[in-house]
Amino acid sequence: MAKRQLPLLLALAGGLVGYRWSGAFEQFLLSIAGPLTGIKHIAGYTYWATGCGALVFYGAAVWLFGYGANRLRTWEDRVVKTPILDLISGVGGLIVGLTISALLMPALGRAGSLGTALMYASTALLGICGFRIGYQKREDLLSAITSGFVDKKKAGPQKDEHKILDTSVIIDGRIADICKTGFIEGTLVIPEFVLEELQHIADSSDLLKRNRGRRGLDILNKIQKELDVKVLIYEGDFEEISEVDSKLVRLAKALQGKVITNDFNLNKVCELQGVSVLNINDLANAVKPVVLPGEEILVQVIKDGKEHGQGVAYLDDGTMIVVEGGREYIGATIEVLVTSVLQTSAGRMIFAKPKLLEKAQ
Repeated sequence: MAKRQLPLLLALAGGLVGYRWSGAFEQFLLSIAGPLTGIKHIAGYTYWATGCGALVFYGAAVWLFGYGANRLRTWEDRVVKTPILDLISGVGGLIVGLTISALLMPALGRAGSLGTALMYASTALLGICGFRIGYQKREDLLSAITSGFVDKKKAGPQKDEHKILDTSVIIDGRIADICKTGFIEGTLVIPEFVLEELQHIADSSDLLKRNRGRRGLDILNKIQKELDVKVLIYEGDFEEISEVDSKLVRLAKALQGKVITNDFNLNKVCELQGVSVLNINDLANAVKPVVLPGEEILVQVIKDGKEHGQGVAYLDDGTMIVVEGGREYIGATIEVLVTSVLQTSAGRMIFAKPKLLEKAQ
């Protein structure tokens, strides 16, 4: 109802404005058409001015409540969805650009009408350029602010360090148990682009992927609601980068935080980029029981090994034991003598031989 009444009210206001300035309206028309037609007076110019004023105001009102309102809502939605850091960076750049423009005004003002035009042009140009540069340098701004904060706090308590989770470590699920033990300090950062990737996996048509995605969402829900851990949902994005791993590296640099992952490739990329990384698999390997050559352990051989005559057994923590000559003991529980231990990026591997063979020799 208001959309219909307001244009009519504005049209009425436009008509009053036209009536008030009808004399100026007549003079304007005569200055244009008078020399060409020789007309010195326009009959009924008051009505013409009133009608034109009402028409202009009505047209402006229709545009304002139609296309203009839609455009305004679109811009409002974009501003609401824009992260606060991006807005601060852009507005800061805009202020710098307008300040430079203000400093140039006295010099441009001496150039007369040309200087006035240049003042308007420079204000618009420097304002737009300042906003764009500030927006694009938002990561550098955050890094500078963080560095300044750290310098001021060197003698005091350490800052609340950010730990950034990637998709693989969320789906893995062990991060929740580690947080529960209290070994993870600081703030867990969950980027919005990681959440989008997780949601995409949870909506997959493949059953295995769908279950993995839903498990990851359940783990995040558990961390947020059940554990005493600070969680930050980072709403920013790096639209110029398509790969999620590259976005994680860029975010870790901006926040000066650490990436928590169990992805071997992401681990290597972080190391090459100079980003600190916490690998869950490395932690799991570090807390496994230490087994030294010469020790005797009791294992159950469960399957063949890759080489002829080998058998394979596992410790309770999942460590694989390759038993030389253990093929004939498949399904049996025997004592083995550890001969060597191999540590790889994929985990620890133990080589052993049956104690019975050692005694026979």
